[in-house]
Amino acid sequence: MYDLVIKGAQVADGLGNPLKTADVGVEGGRIAEVGRIDAAAKQSIDADGLVLAPGIVDVHTHYDAQLTWDSDATPSPALGVTTVVVGNCGFSIAPCPPECRDLIARNLAEVEGMSLTALRSGTNWEFESFDEYLGLLRQKGVTPNVAAFIGHSAVRTMVMGEEASERAANDDEVAAMRDLVVGGMDAGAIGFSTSTSINHHGDGGVPMPSRLAEESELRSLVSVLGEKGRGVFQLTVGPSMTSEVMESIAADNGCPVFQTAALHNAAYPERANKMVSDSAAAQTRGNGLWAQVSCQSLSMDFALTAAFPLQSLDSWRPLIDADNESFERQIRDAEFRKRFRHDLDAPQKGKLFYGDWSKVEVAMTARAENRELEGMSIDKLAEKQGKDPIDAFFDLSAEEGLETVYTAGLMNSDEDEVEKLMRQPGSLISLSDGGAHLRYLCDAGYGLHLLGHWVRERGSFDLPDAIRRLTSLPADLYKIADRGRIAPGAHADLLLFDAATVARGPLRRAFDLPGGESRLMRDPVGVHGVWVNGEHVFDGADYVAVAKPGVVIDRFAP
Repeated sequence: MYDLVIKGAQVADGLGNPLKTADVGVEGGRIAEVGRIDAAAKQSIDADGLVLAPGIVDVHTHYDAQLTWDSDATPSPALGVTTVVVGNCGFSIAPCPPECRDLIARNLAEVEGMSLTALRSGTNWEFESFDEYLGLLRQKGVTPNVAAFIGHSAVRTMVMGEEASERAANDDEVAAMRDLVVGGMDAGAIGFSTSTSINHHGDGGVPMPSRLAEESELRSLVSVLGEKGRGVFQLTVGPSMTSEVMESIAADNGCPVFQTAALHNAAYPERANKMVSDSAAAQTRGNGLWAQVSCQSLSMDFALTAAFPLQSLDSWRPLIDADNESFERQIRDAEFRKRFRHDLDAPQKGKLFYGDWSKVEVAMTARAENRELEGMSIDKLAEKQGKDPIDAFFDLSAEEGLETVYTAGLMNSDEDEVEKLMRQPGSLISLSDGGAHLRYLCDAGYGLHLLGHWVRERGSFDLPDAIRRLTSLPADLYKIADRGRIAPGAHADLLLFDAATVARGPLRRAFDLPGGESRLMRDPVGVHGVWVNGEHVFDGADYVAVAKPGVVIDRFAP
């Protein structure tokens, strides 16, 4: 008798083969049979008219802290994700001694748009080493499967404290960091991650620690992967890091290297194209270089006091830690507006916003008399008021006590260009950033968006290929064995959905973080069930109350 049989589904095997009508039998958490099944089962699901696919493998998330208070890693499992990789960009929370906890939390709150209140009140810090962090997750249980990077900024902070964001490391400090990376890999890390992005700022606007690392430090730490003969390297790219350097790291260590993020920017369209084409060229030379791309537009909801899209501007830095009174005084100041205007017009590396006010809309006003402005772009608001867009933008926020919420469309808004990026052989569709930027966005439903928008609505991909790109491709590239496919012997991570309706739902705000803090969320559309290791975790409407079936993955394919 099988534990579970899903009958009559259109089965997508995750490998890109055509769909076929079949039953799928599950026993002991693994797929036992695919075909016509007459054997009895403890549970039988009628899947007539529905597609059964492997669960989505999300390789770019930031659930490191959230998993210590939310074993479900919401909302990802409801959105079809059965495996998450945490610790990207170098921002793991382990290793971390007690004296570094608040510094790690403050930096994480700033760089990943998380609530510091939620991090301080919710994070379970009953660990110091990376090994102990993985042990804590095992003890608490996890709903999705979890693999974790050991992160450069965490390692640097443990060795150097506050000075990690101030200076280069000396030889002894690099050696100490290297020992921590060795320990993390021995404990079961999936690999090592870092960031050189000039948009990655910590508490008070300081550079995140990894940005201060010299190339020799980075190479020393990544070389641990080469010596171990396993592991993947993920890097969020800044101006100092070229594709040539990353390819040489891949070649020197025999490890796959994933560069983040190839997002189309209308102001500099060649950047993302070069990142993806360089990756494809490296692969022809036998070196595993990949560019992470997104199938979603990068848009963010923000109020001025947490304006991530503007924080890379030099004129904005003094406002990051300003209290409301000082903040409002500065944005009313004509000299500040002059500096701000100059920054928008001047070439500056790392800018997220280039002054296209047609892509910034009023999302929510604080005053009832301004409700008619909601949904209006700033350029239209300026035209209506006879003002310069910068003046209209700051005047409205000042009038509403800094409580006005805006939506900014930053990158990936040209879908023809985005499709070109996704189709290139050097690309890997990912970048959900699950668990991060909760004030501004919720992109955890990227997989459902690919299946609904790019497959059904645009016809850019056929369904089997899109499913392959979300499942077996990332699983295989990240050496996550026996996942991302429907085949006898594979782990029974499954997603059942209606191809005619599948989509990510609209954004909504939930007040469910520790301390009553809020975040943006999305619900699934057209999802009928999600299973992790054969256990039903989401029924299409809500989470199913079962023991947490996910595993902390600490062994990987060669």
